[in-house]
Order: sequence, then structure tokens, then C-alpha cells
Amino acid sequence: MISTIGVFDSGFGGLTVLRALAARLPRARFAFLGDTARLPYGSKSRRTIARYAVQSAQFLVREQGAEYLVIACNTASALALDAIQDAVPVPVLGVIEPGAEAARAASRTGDVLVIATAATVESHAYAAACRARGLRALEKACPLLVPLVEEGWTDHPVTAEVIRIYLAELTAEAAAQGMNPDTLVLGCTHYPLLRPLIEAAVPEGMRVIDSAEAAAEAAVRLFNGHAAPVAGEAAPAELLLRCFATDSVEKFERLGSRFLRRPTGKVELVDLGG
Repeated sequence: MISTIGVFDSGFGGLTVLRALAARLPRARFAFLGDTARLPYGSKSRRTIARYAVQSAQFLVREQGAEYLVIACNTASALALDAIQDAVPVPVLGVIEPGAEAARAASRTGDVLVIATAATVESHAYAAACRARGLRALEKACPLLVPLVEEGWTDHPVTAEVIRIYLAELTAEAAAQGMNPDTLVLGCTHYPLLRPLIEAAVPEGMRVIDSAEAAAEAAVRLFNGHAAPVAGEAAPAELLLRCFATDSVEKFERLGSRFLRRPTGKVELVDLGG
């Protein structure tokens, strides 16, 4: 029996998480929902974010039969994970805890840097998750990176320079605080598309943690291998995926393929209400 995994994001950046999941769970069926009509979540109150996220989670579970949920949205993971877990009867995984756990495993000094959107940084969710694991974390908002990714400038000199400036400011602030960071967490699902530029800009020897990859690894453990390959059984020739969006399906289809690194297929429009 093929398991169905629901993946939710406020937009389409979470397709990087789905891509990592599909690589590890090739027998799974996926349903991805981007709540594109109501993004960005970062400008909303915690209560509104929780309501939106719960509606999305319930759509995936009730209408798409998702047996597991991955919240591939840093803002929703930071501000609405508990509400989602209370609202649906299936295992739910966010992206922040796995990212912090991967940082703990990677760091030798115990000092970690985090780059993310302003909303995620303002929640201090990564700092709290790192602190719970005995790490010191310094977070920095990098608001220019998401629009650069969506513009398609993932290998552009302007993007490389913006990354260099952000990381120079962050490492200088870490030094001023007496920190010795050896690990950088990518705290936004858009950032994996910039990983080559980021790895070229970090100090030599610094580990870069992709929270999308970390979430996928955690999902394999959480789901107990139910969607993992069975010995002697071939994986499907094509990714079993249905994509849904609450608005702008044409943009989703156009940009989503960059994140998924394959066509998204026909994106279906859904209305989740207000």
C-alpha cells in the first residue's frame, strides 16, 4: 500500500522539501498545497497564521487522504505547529526542529548561524530550538534573497554579492559577541536554490545545513519507513504528485519547477475560504 504524504507551504518554496522527501521516499504519493492566495504569512498575526495553516492541513488530510503531514513553511512551523497537531489525527513534522537537530549534529563549537526571512527570525524559533539542544544561535533576516530566487537569479553576480554582504555582517556580529560559529542553517525553503553561492561565501570549514534536507531525513524516521522502498520492489517510474494552490496556479507551475527540478504537472486551484 502506498502512503500519502501531505506537504504544505504558504507558497511554493516548500517544493524543495518535497524534492528531498521524494528522493528518500520514492514509493510515496504526495499532495502539495501552496496557500498562495494568503501569502506572505509573516505579516499576519499568530492566530491568523494558525487558522490558515489548520485549514490547509485539514484539506490535505480530509480531502487528499494524507497519512502524514510535513509543514514545509518556516513561519507556520514556528507559529502554528501545535495548532496543526491538535487539528489533525496524523503525524505532523515541521522544518525547524529537524534543522536545529542537524545543526547540533554538525557543530563542534556549539555556535550556529541562521539565515531566514524576517518573520522567521522575529519568531526566534530557530534560536529556541538550538538553545534547547545546547547551542548558541545567531539569526539574521535576509529579505532580498527570496525575491532574487523567484526572479530566477540563483547564479547571478548580484545575488552572490548580496549573500556575501549578509554573511559578512552576520559573521562580524558573531565575532563581536565572542562566538565561534562553525555551522550555518538555511532557515528558508527558498535558500537551497542558493546553496552553491552560499557555500562559496561562508568561511572555510563552515558546514551548511539545508533544513529541507534535514526535514526529509526526519520524516523518514518519523514515518517509520512506511513509504520506504521494499526489497525487490521497484519505485514508480514517475513521481506520484498532485499540486494544489489557492491562487496564481500559472505562476506556481512556472516557478515551482525550479524548486522541484521537474515539472509540477497541472496545478489545481482550491478555495479554502477566508
